[in-house]
Order: sequence, then C-alpha cells, then structure tokens
Amino acid sequence: MSILITAANSAQAHRLKKQLNRDDVVLGDYHTLPAFMLMQGKMLQLPNPQSISYTHEMLALCLDNSVDLIYVLDNAEMGLLLESQQLFKEYNIDIQVTSNEI
Repeated sequence: MSILITAANSAQAHRLKKQLNRDDVVLGDYHTLPAFMLMQGKMLQLPNPQSISYTHEMLALCLDNSVDLIYVLDNAEMGLLLESQQLFKEYNIDIQVTSNEI
C-alpha cells in the first residue's frame, strides 16, 4: 500500500515526505507537473477539484495505485475529500488533513 501527499508543487509536501521517511510515499498534484517527474513513478497527476466527478476520479486513482492513506495539503481538495471521507473509508483509504506547520 502507498501514501499519497497532495500539493506536490509545494514545499510543505516535500517536507512531509521527508518526515515520513518511507519508500511508499507518492506525491500528487492537480496542477501541471513536468513529464519527467511523472515518468519516475513517484508523482501522480491528480484530477482537478473543479471537475464534477473529482471524488470518483480520486477514488479510482487511489484504488489503481494502491493508496491507503491521503495527506491533503490543498484547500481546494480538502473540503471535497472530507465530504467524501466515508466513501473512502469503505475502501480502506484514510484521509488526513495536516497543519501548515510541517
């Protein structure tokens, strides 16, 4: 199983990844990521939270990538994922919201 940290373009995401110090951590962002970062397999292109089907797209992405824990760092994603927390729990995916002090 893996851990997904959103807002991969932020320093906060990289600090959290370093703190977790695990090999199974993947960073993801809905903002455009350089192709070479995506090819390495340690970053994922996430769906845009403005998409009508955002929650289902995120759930599918998590299931496809064996993600069982999401650290949500982006406010646009936070509200949507917290509203759908029960759905994710049904698939054994935990959603964590972190503080800005990481």
